[in-house]
Amino acid sequence: MSINWFPGHMVKARREIEENIKLVDIAVILLDARAPFSCRNMELEKIARRKTVIYILNKTDLAFSAATREYKRRFKNEGYTAAGIDSISGKGSKEVLQVIQNAYQPHAEEMLRKGRRVRPARIMVMGVPNIGKSTFLNCLVGQKIAKTGAKPGITRGKQWIRVKDDIEFMDTPGLMWPKIGDEEQGLKLALLNIVGENAYQDYDVALYLIKVLIDKSLPVLQEKFKLKDLEKPLEAILADISRHRGHLLKGGEPDLETTSKVLLQEFRNGKLGRISLD
Repeated sequence: MSINWFPGHMVKARREIEENIKLVDIAVILLDARAPFSCRNMELEKIARRKTVIYILNKTDLAFSAATREYKRRFKNEGYTAAGIDSISGKGSKEVLQVIQNAYQPHAEEMLRKGRRVRPARIMVMGVPNIGKSTFLNCLVGQKIAKTGAKPGITRGKQWIRVKDDIEFMDTPGLMWPKIGDEEQGLKLALLNIVGENAYQDYDVALYLIKVLIDKSLPVLQEKFKLKDLEKPLEAILADISRHRGHLLKGGEPDLETTSKVLLQEFRNGKLGRISLD
């Protein structure tokens, strides 16, 4: 499945980010903790190449903790600072703020050397669509300031958000790269709701999700859906789940379309447990 999804507003989003990057000291790039390398937009790294870059693994509550630690280690080996956060509960927010303050310290010292007053750190928050930037910002501020929404790729105007007295965040629209050529990466991004729903079929992504559950979280399939035979084709397993859920068409045939949509929603909402994809 090759996903080619680059709506016109993505061009506008890239231009906006390129114009505003010069206004900040640090670029914070948000990633989904379940698949940080699959949703890593190298175009953003290029745009921020002259800035200090920090990677934040968001939605850690939905990923395996051991996998998240390994992902952070891999970023460290590449020379990047990485931290994790659950933006819904706020767990990890203190670590994130400390990492940002540490990264800003050299900038503050340079201002003092030049005889200038140390101003608040200016941080640009970047990432692909629907990665949770607004929820992340609301978490750090402690109140609902940034707009949130479930639709990927909604462009918002530039806004500065103050956290405490020493950090200012700039929110940015989500930015995708023009073409996703790797099939499995495309499936992961669809599963995470990062690409728009018009770019894929729920049925295809649901079959991939079943494969992932068999490989990484077999008890969920066995216990949640009361499945006994998992040696059969993925299509047949999806049909069994439809019957278990009572998703039936006239004549008793399984309603695979409804089941596919429900499965994807349950994965995205964490109802299928912690799963790491990368």
